[in-house]
Amino acid sequence: MNLLIKVFIIGTLSLGFSSCQENKESTHTESTNKVETYYTCSMHPQIKEDKPGKCPICHMGLTKVEVEHDEHHGHQAMAQESKGEETIYYCESDPSVTSQAPGECPLDGTPMLKKKNTSKALKVVAKVKLRKSQVDHFKADVFPVTTMKMERKIRILGSLRKSEEKESNIPARVPGRVEDVFVQSTGSFIKKGDPVLKLYSPRLLTGGEEYLIARKNYFSNKKSREFRELYQQSRERLKLWGVQDFQLETWAKSKKIPREITIYSPVTGIVETKNAVVGKYFKEGQSFFDLVDLSSLWVELDVYEHDSALVSLGQKVDIQFTAYPGETWSGQVDFVSPVLNQKTRTLKIRTTLDNSSGKLRPGMVGSASLSVSLEGMPLVIPKTAVIDTGKRKVVWLEVSNNRYQAQEVQTGFESSGYVEVKEGLKENDKVVIEGNFLLDAQAKLFGGYEDRKGEGGGHHDH
Repeated sequence: MNLLIKVFIIGTLSLGFSSCQENKESTHTESTNKVETYYTCSMHPQIKEDKPGKCPICHMGLTKVEVEHDEHHGHQAMAQESKGEETIYYCESDPSVTSQAPGECPLDGTPMLKKKNTSKALKVVAKVKLRKSQVDHFKADVFPVTTMKMERKIRILGSLRKSEEKESNIPARVPGRVEDVFVQSTGSFIKKGDPVLKLYSPRLLTGGEEYLIARKNYFSNKKSREFRELYQQSRERLKLWGVQDFQLETWAKSKKIPREITIYSPVTGIVETKNAVVGKYFKEGQSFFDLVDLSSLWVELDVYEHDSALVSLGQKVDIQFTAYPGETWSGQVDFVSPVLNQKTRTLKIRTTLDNSSGKLRPGMVGSASLSVSLEGMPLVIPKTAVIDTGKRKVVWLEVSNNRYQAQEVQTGFESSGYVEVKEGLKENDKVVIEGNFLLDAQAKLFGGYEDRKGEGGGHHDH
C-alpha cells in the first residue's frame, strides 16, 4: 500500500514538471515570435488602424495584416551583417579558382595570391518573413551569385564617308588663263597622267624659252659647268610647274614652245569639285579640280554613351550594308573621338575599309557589331534578379526557407542576360530571380522597406 502511494506521488510530480517545461518552452516561443495585427490600406500603406474600417484618404476598405516579429532572428541577422570583409586567395594563372585559406594553386602548384573581397556589403533595405500558409503557395527561384568571363557584343549604326587621307586636288602651279577643259563634269574619273586642261601662261612661255636657250648652249659646249647648271635648273623649274618629260623632249625637237600648254593630272581620283572653266584666270596655288580617291573609305560609327568605355583602338568590327545583304566587311577601330557628342550623347569611332572593287559608295548606311571581352572574372547575377527603382537597385536574397531580405547593390556592365555586381553581394549568395517582384510588393504593402532617411529604423519581418 505504501509503495502504491509513493508511485502515485512520483508520477504526479513528473507530470507537473513536464507541464512546467512545456509552459516555459511555449512562453519562450511566444516571447520570440510575437504577432501584431493591424489594418492598412493597399493604396496608402502608411495608414495603420487597430480596427477594421475605411481609409481616411481614399475611403477604401482596410485590409487586415498580421505581422510576426522574430527578435531572435533579428539579432542573428545583425550579428551576421556586422562581419568585416572576407579575405580570399586566388590562382594567378586562373583568377576564377579561389580559396578562403592560403595555400598552393591546384592547377600549377604556385602560391595563391591574396586579395580582399571587393564586393562590399551595402545596406539591407527590407526584410520579409512568410507565414506557413504563404510558403505553401510561394515558390521562389533562386540563383547563387557566381563569377564568369563576360563578353559583350555592341551593335551600332554607321555610314560610309570619303577618307580625308585620300582627298587631293590639281592646283595651278603657275598663274594663267584656262583655254580648254578636257574634264566634262563632277564625278568624272581621272587617272594619273590624264590631260585635264590647256593653259595660257606667260610665265610658262618664258620658262620654256629659257629652257631651249640653256639646252642649246649646253649641247654646244658640254664641258662648261655653268651651261650644264643653267640647263638643269631650267629643266627642273618646268617640271615643278607641271610640265612632263615628254613635253620637254617635244619642245626640244620642234625648237618651239606652244602658246597653250597642256596640264596633266598628277593624281588619281574622282572629280568632287570642278573649278576650271574656259576663260577663267587662276592664280598660283588655286585649285583647278578637287579630287577624292574612293579606293578606301571611312566608316563612322556612333557608340552610345553607356557603351563608350568599352571601345578602344584595334578592336575588330564587322559591318553589313543595306545595299549588300548577306555580305560582311571587316575592319579595325583606328580612331576613337576624344569628345562625346552632347546632342546625341554618342561617341564617334571610325574604321577604314578597302574599296578597290568600287562596290561601296560614300553615304551608304550599315550596321556593325563590335565584340568586347571584359577583363577579369566579376561577380554576376541574372538581369531579372535586379529591381531598378531609378534611385537604387535592389535584389532579394533568400536567408532561409521563409525569410528574405532586400539588399541594395551596385551593378556594372550587362552581357547575355547577366549583369556585373560591383558591390552589395558576395559569391554563393542566393538571389531570387523569380518571385522577387512579389516580395517587393509584399514589403511595400506591409511597410517592410525602411526609411532611407533614417539609418536607425528597425526592421520588421512579415
